[in-house]
Amino acid sequence: MRNQIVKHVRAIVGVVVGVGLALTSVGVFAQTSGAPASKPAPNRAAPPAPAGVPLPEGYVIGPEDVLTIVFWRDKDMSAEVMVRPDGRITLPLINEMQASGNTPEQLRAALMIAAAKFVEDPNVSVVVKAINSRKVFITGQVAKPGAYSLTAPTTVMQLIALAGGLHEFADAKDIIIMRTENGKPVAYPFNYKDVLKRKNLKQNIELKPGDTVVVP
Repeated sequence: MRNQIVKHVRAIVGVVVGVGLALTSVGVFAQTSGAPASKPAPNRAAPPAPAGVPLPEGYVIGPEDVLTIVFWRDKDMSAEVMVRPDGRITLPLINEMQASGNTPEQLRAALMIAAAKFVEDPNVSVVVKAINSRKVFITGQVAKPGAYSLTAPTTVMQLIALAGGLHEFADAKDIIIMRTENGKPVAYPFNYKDVLKRKNLKQNIELKPGDTVVVP
């Protein structure tokens, strides 16, 4: 009789232990596989800036250049602007900023400081959409005298070609390139006929913004 009671008690203990283990396993499974996965942190990286024109070496912003100012997450502050003759631009909230004489990166830094008064942690991009400030001029006996945008390296011969070539009675041997260096005007001679004959090719210099080619 005693042995039967012991066996019965052991059977009950075994059932209780088994039920406890089963409940523990269910709880662990619910914590590991049943719980919803945590959401990944949102991506706070700024989207890529819109494409602009290739910038020549040493480029600084000048009057008539067209800029796209993009504030990420603040579209109301973004705008496409043209640099005024006084070198300034006007933007929402910020109002006027000096742009001319700065590189795009320098203007970006100044805009971030100015925008910090209105938005927290501003993120801004400055994109040059058109370069109109870098110009050279050609006058005299050419087909199309006038101002030409200097958006890529351009020599005297290339500018003459852009201007439609020389007139029939142009003095091709006595062309002059007028330039201002260190605040003083200088003149460089250019013999069109020599360059055509591949002579003295060094005179076919690369033009700089503000140069004027005079064809008598």
